[in-house]
Amino acid sequence: MADQASFLTALKTGYTFKSESVKIGIGMLDGKAVAGADINLPLKTMNRHGLIAGATGTGKTKTLQMISEALSSASIPALVMDIKGDLSGIGAAGTINDKIKERCAAIGIKYEPQAFPVEFMTLSNEKGIRLRATVSEFGPILLSRILELNDTQEGLVAMIFKYCDDNKLPLLDLKDFIKVLQYISNEGKAEIQQAYGQIATTSTGTILRKVIGLQQQGADVFFGEKSFEVADLMRVSDEGLGVVNVLRVTDLQDKPKLFSTFMLQLLAELYSSCPEEGDVEKPKLVLFIDEAHLVFQEASDALLKQIETIVKLIRSKGIGIFFCTQNPTDVPPGVLAQLGLKVQHALRAFTANDRKAIKQAAENYPSSSFYKTEDLITELGIGEALVTMLDEKGVPTPLVQCMMAPPRSRMDILTPAEIDAIVAKSKLVAKYNQVIDSESAYEILTQKLQDAANKNQTNPTKTGAKPEPSTLEKILNSGAAKQVERTAASMITRGLLGALGLGGRSSSTKKSGWF
Repeated sequence: MADQASFLTALKTGYTFKSESVKIGIGMLDGKAVAGADINLPLKTMNRHGLIAGATGTGKTKTLQMISEALSSASIPALVMDIKGDLSGIGAAGTINDKIKERCAAIGIKYEPQAFPVEFMTLSNEKGIRLRATVSEFGPILLSRILELNDTQEGLVAMIFKYCDDNKLPLLDLKDFIKVLQYISNEGKAEIQQAYGQIATTSTGTILRKVIGLQQQGADVFFGEKSFEVADLMRVSDEGLGVVNVLRVTDLQDKPKLFSTFMLQLLAELYSSCPEEGDVEKPKLVLFIDEAHLVFQEASDALLKQIETIVKLIRSKGIGIFFCTQNPTDVPPGVLAQLGLKVQHALRAFTANDRKAIKQAAENYPSSSFYKTEDLITELGIGEALVTMLDEKGVPTPLVQCMMAPPRSRMDILTPAEIDAIVAKSKLVAKYNQVIDSESAYEILTQKLQDAANKNQTNPTKTGAKPEPSTLEKILNSGAAKQVERTAASMITRGLLGALGLGGRSSSTKKSGWF
């Protein structure tokens, strides 16, 4: 049996902080909770990112829920991806039972059921606030990464954006982008080649097929107006509680491309919109990406590099990111290396590959004289986890088996009626859920081609006839003029962020924020 006194001393030294912290559980030794071995989480390091891992049914989602509640209580808003549909319960108070009483007694806390302020959001047609981004705001760099284009095709996409910027053709949704692709491949080919050079029709065809593939995963719902403003993710209720934004993506498990598209845009937009903060006493926003493997499983090398870059840089903006997944190996090594807090629930060893994965997972944690990590990972009970984090100086804390505190909100889903009631009270639903179809590239080019066809029918070409107005003159005289400021700002932002390889929008040049 390990020395309990030295164990308690090590934990008190490692998990006592000068800055504000929250208690997330109690240390365990030889399978039993040790009184006084409190495991605290310093809010100051929550922008150092984290990992919550574990097999199905081991309690990782409840850990995510409990930490989200702790952040809300500290006036820190959060955005949680609800892939499985079981995080809506944050919006209702929990109920006590004998198991919760026993756990709270062991941890040394009082169970106080509480509902937390919630906003439900959606990327599809589920109930909640609709999140959208325009193609122009997405930019050529991110769009090319998502479509997995080669250098030649990526250059063509950049040319399309430049052409649309030059000619005041707003790219709002995918039908705008498709219309421009079709135009430069047919009626507008000569015009484009004169101003921008030769265009390979094979490249435009390939890009078109890939855009259609993205549409088949539901991207038409995602691209468009009204764009979401990131400031609306960082709200605090009248009671001083951070709002927990629950993004309901239960229908995206079979659409990993769309989910990756959303996540990359979200991270890039947060990076471009938020000012530098440095080390802050507590973060401005924390993201929890449940079932994180969906972000990475179909991502190209270029896309993975993009995500890794943003994860490295976004910490200085006061934003933390937590990846929740079944196995730490689901997260690429370059991203895993950036994660300060690690909460490892039990893993199960049914095959030789499972045992190999467990051994690899154990190697990601600090060595401990109190545990045999590789063995303990398979022996953890439900609601127990191996925990290590960064202290206020950035030094990893001792590895500890922790009995995690239970959530105070409901550990079950809300009923449809309860969700309807919360959505009905949301001011943001009214702000973002109205479908807007502004005049953009699709309408402008369609009208241009129709006008040309009508003119050819009524006015055959005559010698000495007045020259036809140029494309630029026609478009400048159209209703697109009202979009000039928006498109110009998008071009400036894309240029700045392109130097970093990020894309997105800048808060200094955009009014619409993000999406």
